Amino acid sequence: MKKTLYVSDMDGTLLGTDSMVSARSSRIITELSSEGALITVATARTPATVGPLLAGTLMLPPAVTMTGAALWHAGVYESVRFMPEGDVREGLRACVGCGIHPFVYTLGDDGVLDVYHAAGELNHAERKFYEERSSLPLKRFHLRRELPDEAAGRTILFCTLGETARIEAAAAQLREATECSVQNYPDIMMADTGILEVFAPGVSKAEAILRVKEATGAERIVAFGDNLNDLPMLAMADVAVAVENALPEVKAAADIVIGRNSSDAVALFIRDDFFRTA
Repeated sequence: MKKTLYVSDMDGTLLGTDSMVSARSSRIITELSSEGALITVATARTPATVGPLLAGTLMLPPAVTMTGAALWHAGVYESVRFMPEGDVREGLRACVGCGIHPFVYTLGDDGVLDVYHAAGELNHAERKFYEERSSLPLKRFHLRRELPDEAAGRTILFCTLGETARIEAAAAQLREATECSVQNYPDIMMADTGILEVFAPGVSKAEAILRVKEATGAERIVAFGDNLNDLPMLAMADVAVAVENALPEVKAAADIVIGRNSSDAVALFIRDDFFRTA
């Protein structure tokens, strides 16, 4: 049978309602990986949060992090895609014009992400985002500080959370003003809150998954998702799987709809599919 690469989104898909990998899912994935199953994640999260969440779970292929802007494997960044400096500056101007001050992520030579946020105050969603990540060892926050000129060429992404209307307006302007990959979608945890993510041109989960597929020699891709930013990777997968709690558009695009993220549905599906196709 064809060698399969299993790729799951994290939040709302592999992770439960507590934003953690359950002990059961971790055990199943680790056992399957020990038998040679190719299982990984494709997420908007950075290695600073992916690493701790997957610390007890064995996965053989690289993780697709930051929506494909970098791969993360054995504690090392791989295939990092930096944004053009001109697009960084133009993009930040467009955001500020829409009343948005994003978090700007740059990667230092020490392998730590330096995150800049220029606004004086964080909104509620940004404050929650910051507090959940401020103590992580692979990430340093610099609040109330503009992006330094010397760091602009090391920018991997910028992102923010805020009122849906402002997020949508900023996304539209960014698509018009830059060549960057721009994504905006609803926050699954906070109502009336949108998420904006901006990356180098061509960056996407789908593009990065194809790189992992080539590196592993996989011939078949099974992808799992729940939100709008998962649609491109579901479209390129041989088997597109949505969890029951996915947005209606995602379930409509999927070949198969499985149980909710709170029921270990992704790990259970992978186990059944792996042994059925082995």
